[in-house]
This record gives sequence, structure tokens and C-alpha cells, in this order.
Amino acid sequence: MLVGKKERVIMGIDPGTAIMGYGVILEKGSKIELIAMGVVKMDHLDDHFLKLQRIFAKTVALVDEYKPDVVALEAPFYGKNIQVMLKLGRAQGIAMAAALSRDIPITEYAPRKIKQSITGNGSAGKEQVAAMLQRLLNFKETPEFLDATDGLAVAVCHSFQRVSASGTGKSYSGWDTFVKDNQKRVK
Repeated sequence: MLVGKKERVIMGIDPGTAIMGYGVILEKGSKIELIAMGVVKMDHLDDHFLKLQRIFAKTVALVDEYKPDVVALEAPFYGKNIQVMLKLGRAQGIAMAAALSRDIPITEYAPRKIKQSITGNGSAGKEQVAAMLQRLLNFKETPEFLDATDGLAVAVCHSFQRVSASGTGKSYSGWDTFVKDNQKRVK
């Protein structure tokens, strides 16, 4: 978290070549609020390069509108169809380039990490993730496409990765080192 800054805006993006989902949250200390979520549809476009151009333009427009402090993206997943993976990788790269063109830092999260942080289960379905986000952020409307809640999940996952309350920001490789450094906290 940025030193001296109590609030930050986090934009999460679930890149895709047919539908790109996004979510924007405001983090105030340990609380998070929904600002916006939605989708950018590109399934009506036949030309892959037009889709990439739309991803870039819409991502820049979203960054300019919401002025996020950070953009979190869903990292590539491994699939059997190499052509699909290549197209998805391009979409992710274009979304990254759009945010970086506005000097916004980027963080990536694996799909399993996102699901794990939201639901506690790295194999959770899109519907489970959406339901948990509805409870967590207190919104009732069900988005037309689950890609919107997928983008929102990336933003919430990033928020959950905050530096520990102790402020040290230290990460541990195992319980042994944690216990050694935190003997007063362990009974």
C-alpha cells in the first residue's frame, strides 16, 4: 500500500477477445466499496486486430474515467488450444499496455489464486465467485455476464493481498520462520 495514502482505487480486468470484464473498487483502510463493474463486448467483431484495438481504447478510457492507483489482471491460464491461448495472451498484453500508457502499475494473479482469495476454493465456479462478491460488496443486481464479476474478483483479490497489519510487509517461506519472528504472537 502506498505510504501515507489511506485510500486507493483498484481496477480489475478479466481480459478476453469476445468479452472483457472489469471491476473497480475503492479501498479505504480495511474496507472495500464497489465503484463500478461491467463488460466490453467484442463478439460482434470478426477481425482479431479490431478486437485488440477496442481492448486498448476501452481500457484507456476506463483508466481515464476511474483513475485507478493500480490495475490487476487475471494472468494467462494454460489450455489445450494454443491458438486460443495466443489470442488471450494478446488481449492481456494489450490491456497491460493500455494501463502502462497511463503510468498505472500492473499486478497479475492466477485464476486459481483469485478464486481462492474470494471463495476459499481455487476450483470455485464463476457463479460461486459472483455470489460471494455480492455478499462481500453488498450489491444485489446480477450482471448480465459473469465476466464483469470476474473482473471485479481480480480487483478484490488484489485488495486482499495488502501488507499485513503489522506494517512490516515481510513474507515468510514457512511456519518455522514466521514463529521465530513472532514468538510473542504464538502460544
